Amino acid sequence: MKSSGQKIIPPEILLNAYSQGIFPMSESRDDTGVGWYSSRVRGIIPMDSFRVSSNIKRIIRQGRFECRVNTCFRRVVEECADRNSTWISELIINSYEVLHLARHAHSVEMFDREGNLAGGLYGVTLGAAFFGESMFRHQKEADKAALWHCNEILQKNGFILWDTQFYTEHLAQFGCVRISRDEYSRLLKNALMKEVSFKF
Repeated sequence: MKSSGQKIIPPEILLNAYSQGIFPMSESRDDTGVGWYSSRVRGIIPMDSFRVSSNIKRIIRQGRFECRVNTCFRRVVEECADRNSTWISELIINSYEVLHLARHAHSVEMFDREGNLAGGLYGVTLGAAFFGESMFRHQKEADKAALWHCNEILQKNGFILWDTQFYTEHLAQFGCVRISRDEYSRLLKNALMKEVSFKF
Protein backbone atom coordinates (compact mmCIF):
# COMPACT_ATOMS: atom_id res chain seq x y z
CA MET A 1 0.00 0.00 0.00
CA LYS A 2 1.31 3.46 -0.97
CA SER A 3 0.68 6.62 1.05
CA SER A 4 1.77 10.06 -0.05
CA GLY A 5 1.40 13.80 0.41
CA GLN A 6 2.37 13.86 4.08
CA LYS A 7 4.87 16.10 5.86
CA ILE A 8 5.58 13.36 8.39
CA ILE A 9 4.25 9.94 9.20
CA PRO A 10 2.74 10.35 12.70
CA PRO A 11 4.63 8.38 15.39
CA GLU A 12 1.51 6.46 16.40
CA ILE A 13 1.10 5.17 12.83
CA LEU A 14 4.75 4.15 12.64
CA LEU A 15 4.67 2.36 15.97
CA ASN A 16 1.42 0.59 15.16
CA ALA A 17 2.98 -0.63 11.92
CA TYR A 18 6.13 -1.89 13.66
CA SER A 19 4.00 -3.70 16.23
CA GLN A 20 2.58 -5.71 13.32
CA GLY A 21 5.93 -6.32 11.60
CA ILE A 22 5.29 -3.66 8.93
CA PHE A 23 7.75 -0.93 7.96
CA PRO A 24 7.80 1.99 5.48
CA MET A 25 10.18 2.59 2.58
CA SER A 26 10.25 5.29 -0.08
CA GLU A 27 11.20 4.58 -3.67
CA SER A 28 13.94 7.25 -3.79
CA ARG A 29 15.46 10.19 -1.93
CA ASP A 30 12.98 12.54 -3.65
CA ASP A 31 9.88 10.38 -3.18
CA THR A 32 7.09 12.22 -1.36
CA GLY A 33 5.36 9.05 -0.19
CA VAL A 34 6.11 5.63 1.27
CA GLY A 35 5.15 2.04 0.65
CA TRP A 36 4.43 -0.31 3.55
CA TYR A 37 6.16 -3.69 3.62
CA SER A 38 6.32 -6.93 5.57
CA SER A 39 8.90 -9.52 4.54
CA ARG A 40 7.66 -13.07 3.98
CA VAL A 41 11.07 -14.30 5.17
CA ARG A 42 12.47 -12.13 7.94
CA GLY A 43 16.05 -11.43 8.89
CA ILE A 44 17.01 -11.28 12.56
CA ILE A 45 20.29 -11.28 14.47
CA PRO A 46 20.10 -13.56 17.54
CA MET A 47 22.08 -11.47 20.01
CA ASP A 48 23.84 -14.43 21.59
CA SER A 49 25.01 -15.45 18.10
CA PHE A 50 26.25 -12.02 17.04
CA ARG A 51 29.82 -12.10 15.77
CA VAL A 52 32.46 -9.84 14.27
CA SER A 53 35.95 -10.52 12.95
CA SER A 54 39.04 -10.50 15.14
CA ASN A 55 40.04 -7.30 13.36
CA ILE A 56 36.89 -5.52 14.57
CA LYS A 57 37.46 -6.79 18.10
CA ARG A 58 41.00 -5.41 17.95
CA ILE A 59 39.68 -2.03 16.75
CA ILE A 60 37.25 -1.98 19.69
CA ARG A 61 40.01 -2.84 22.17
CA GLN A 62 42.30 -0.18 20.74
CA GLY A 63 39.60 2.46 21.10
CA ARG A 64 39.98 3.62 17.53
CA PHE A 65 36.42 4.95 17.64
CA GLU A 66 34.43 6.56 20.42
CA CYS A 67 30.86 5.34 20.68
CA ARG A 68 28.12 7.88 21.33
CA VAL A 69 24.37 7.35 21.35
CA ASN A 70 21.66 9.77 20.21
CA THR A 71 23.94 12.82 19.96
CA CYS A 72 23.30 13.50 16.24
CA PHE A 73 20.37 11.32 15.23
CA ARG A 74 19.20 13.30 12.20
CA ARG A 75 22.73 13.53 10.84
CA VAL A 76 23.12 9.74 11.05
CA VAL A 77 19.89 9.20 9.12
CA GLU A 78 20.94 11.77 6.51
CA GLU A 79 24.32 10.05 6.12
CA CYS A 80 22.54 6.71 5.64
CA ALA A 81 20.46 8.34 2.89
CA ASP A 82 23.48 9.86 1.14
CA ARG A 83 24.03 7.21 -1.54
CA ASN A 84 23.17 6.70 -5.19
CA SER A 85 20.12 4.58 -4.48
CA THR A 86 18.18 4.92 -1.24
CA TRP A 87 14.76 4.28 0.26
CA ILE A 88 15.33 7.04 2.84
CA SER A 89 13.45 10.13 1.67
CA GLU A 90 12.96 13.50 3.33
CA LEU A 91 9.61 12.19 4.55
CA ILE A 92 11.36 9.24 6.20
CA ILE A 93 14.04 11.49 7.72
CA ASN A 94 11.53 13.94 9.17
CA SER A 95 9.24 11.19 10.45
CA TYR A 96 12.00 9.30 12.21
CA GLU A 97 13.35 12.49 13.76
CA VAL A 98 9.94 12.94 15.41
CA LEU A 99 10.01 9.28 16.45
CA HIS A 100 13.48 9.92 17.92
CA LEU A 101 12.12 12.84 19.95
CA ALA A 102 9.46 10.44 21.24
CA ARG A 103 12.33 8.12 22.37
CA HIS A 104 11.45 5.33 19.97
CA ALA A 105 14.27 5.83 17.46
CA HIS A 106 17.97 5.80 18.31
CA SER A 107 21.36 6.24 16.70
CA VAL A 108 24.69 4.59 17.50
CA GLU A 109 27.54 6.82 16.36
CA MET A 110 31.24 6.19 15.88
CA PHE A 111 33.58 9.16 16.17
CA ASP A 112 37.29 9.09 15.40
CA ARG A 113 39.96 10.57 17.66
CA GLU A 114 39.70 13.93 15.88
CA GLY A 115 35.98 14.12 16.61
CA ASN A 116 34.78 13.29 13.09
CA LEU A 117 31.68 11.17 12.57
CA ALA A 118 33.15 7.99 11.07
CA GLY A 119 30.08 5.77 10.84
CA GLY A 120 26.91 4.72 12.57
CA LEU A 121 23.46 3.21 12.44
CA TYR A 122 19.92 3.92 13.52
CA GLY A 123 16.85 1.92 14.40
CA VAL A 124 13.48 1.87 16.11
CA THR A 125 12.65 0.45 19.53
CA LEU A 126 9.30 -0.83 20.71
CA GLY A 127 8.98 -2.97 23.80
CA ALA A 128 12.05 -5.21 23.85
CA ALA A 129 12.41 -5.20 20.05
CA PHE A 130 15.02 -3.26 18.08
CA PHE A 131 14.30 -2.74 14.39
CA GLY A 132 17.56 -1.96 12.61
CA GLU A 133 16.99 0.49 9.77
CA SER A 134 20.26 1.48 8.10
CA MET A 135 23.97 2.10 8.65
CA PHE A 136 26.80 3.98 6.99
CA ARG A 137 30.54 4.49 7.19
CA HIS A 138 33.01 7.16 6.18
CA GLN A 139 35.97 5.28 7.62
CA LYS A 140 36.83 1.63 7.24
CA GLU A 141 35.09 -0.70 9.71
CA ALA A 142 33.25 2.13 11.51
CA ASP A 143 29.87 0.62 10.56
CA LYS A 144 30.90 -2.78 11.91
CA ALA A 145 32.11 -1.18 15.14
CA ALA A 146 28.70 0.49 15.45
CA LEU A 147 27.01 -2.91 15.07
CA TRP A 148 29.21 -4.35 17.81
CA HIS A 149 28.32 -1.51 20.19
CA CYS A 150 24.64 -1.82 19.25
CA ASN A 151 24.67 -5.49 20.20
CA GLU A 152 26.28 -4.63 23.53
CA ILE A 153 23.57 -2.04 24.24
CA LEU A 154 20.76 -4.43 23.30
CA GLN A 155 22.09 -7.25 25.45
CA LYS A 156 22.85 -5.00 28.42
CA ASN A 157 19.32 -3.60 28.45
CA GLY A 158 17.47 -6.88 27.99
CA PHE A 159 16.24 -6.62 24.40
CA ILE A 160 15.07 -9.95 23.03
CA LEU A 161 14.56 -9.25 19.30
CA TRP A 162 16.97 -7.63 16.83
CA ASP A 163 15.05 -7.33 13.57
CA THR A 164 17.02 -6.56 10.40
CA GLN A 165 13.87 -6.75 8.25
CA PHE A 166 15.68 -8.44 5.36
CA TYR A 167 18.34 -11.16 5.30
CA THR A 168 21.46 -10.30 3.28
CA GLU A 169 24.81 -11.98 2.81
CA HIS A 170 26.42 -8.88 4.27
CA LEU A 171 24.41 -9.19 7.48
CA ALA A 172 25.00 -12.95 7.60
CA GLN A 173 28.63 -12.31 8.57
CA PHE A 174 27.33 -10.84 11.85
CA GLY A 175 25.06 -13.80 12.59
CA CYS A 176 21.89 -12.75 10.75
CA VAL A 177 19.55 -15.66 9.99
CA ARG A 178 16.32 -16.17 8.06
CA ILE A 179 13.14 -17.01 9.91
CA SER A 180 9.56 -17.52 8.75
CA ARG A 181 6.88 -14.88 9.15
CA ASP A 182 5.12 -17.08 11.74
CA GLU A 183 8.29 -17.46 13.81
CA TYR A 184 8.94 -13.75 13.54
CA SER A 185 5.39 -12.96 14.69
CA ARG A 186 5.90 -15.14 17.76
CA LEU A 187 9.20 -13.44 18.64
CA LEU A 188 7.73 -9.98 18.08
CA LYS A 189 4.70 -10.74 20.27
CA ASN A 190 7.00 -11.82 23.10
CA ALA A 191 9.20 -8.75 22.67
CA LEU A 192 6.22 -6.38 22.82
CA MET A 193 5.21 -7.80 26.20
CA LYS A 194 8.41 -6.48 27.80
CA GLU A 195 9.46 -2.85 28.36
CA VAL A 196 13.15 -1.95 28.21
CA SER A 197 15.18 1.17 27.45
CA PHE A 198 17.92 1.83 24.90
CA LYS A 199 20.56 3.09 27.35
CA PHE A 200 24.27 3.32 26.61
